[in-house]
Amino acid sequence: MNGILPLWKPKGMTSHDCVIQIRKIFKTKKVGHTGTLDPEVEGVLPMCIGEATKIVPYLTETEKGYIAQVKLGQATDTEDRHGTVVEEKSVAELPSEKRIENVLQSFRGTIKQVPPMYSAVKINGKKLYEYARAGEEVKRPVREATIHDLKRLPLKANEGTDRFSMEIICSKGTYIRTLCVDIGKRLGYPAHMSDLVRTKSASFTKENTVTFAIIEEAAKHNHQDQLLIPMIKGLDHLDILYVDEETKRKVHHGQKISKPKKIIKTDPFVVMHDQQLLAIYQIHPQKPEQMKPVRVFHG
Repeated sequence: MNGILPLWKPKGMTSHDCVIQIRKIFKTKKVGHTGTLDPEVEGVLPMCIGEATKIVPYLTETEKGYIAQVKLGQATDTEDRHGTVVEEKSVAELPSEKRIENVLQSFRGTIKQVPPMYSAVKINGKKLYEYARAGEEVKRPVREATIHDLKRLPLKANEGTDRFSMEIICSKGTYIRTLCVDIGKRLGYPAHMSDLVRTKSASFTKENTVTFAIIEEAAKHNHQDQLLIPMIKGLDHLDILYVDEETKRKVHHGQKISKPKKIIKTDPFVVMHDQQLLAIYQIHPQKPEQMKPVRVFHG
């Protein structure tokens, strides 16, 4: 069984918990997820099974979509609602629509972020959350992220005085918790992320995901493989080079191929023969007139 399972991760499970569960259901060890989601966050988490585990890095690199809720008036040590409150300021009323829009506008494009102390970023071989749990502060590296789109959503029933929701399309590695905190600061308040849902990962959205209930029901009839999506769907952000039968044989053996006349817009790129996914190739770093394989698929 080779393909992508577009899972809707439930709250209460870690991404690794999901991997373990899928391994049992699909009876294979070759399972990988495509971008960690915190246990309390639900949303789109494509799972790669069999040969598809080879494309995990390429799916992880893609843009993501989220709906996040910003809570004004309280900052926490974890930057979300599960942490300890470390700063407070009363919020008499929500800032005006225009004020919020102006602030959101200032975060669109390339931004700089300092990773939260409660994150898995490694400093000197130790994860930041390990320092945080030990009560140690360390200097954190400033990182760049890209916010492709950021817009405020209409108020929900539980919002209005001290919180609002926003939809975000961003690059890999964006800390949404930190984004909420920084937006709050610019609005003049301590803040944290009070809720988060991942709505998009690469080209996968909520509409084409499956829940564990659906997967387990399919497994009862041994039809779980029918839920898998072809690997190429996880690579549709890469350009495709179609090759002939002779080149296909070279690709199968992991050989270098000549640079094609066709302009390749992405590096790496996908190599296909008819509708068969053969490999992922890239321009040879020392020989730009040649292409070398980085992943070759079998079966």
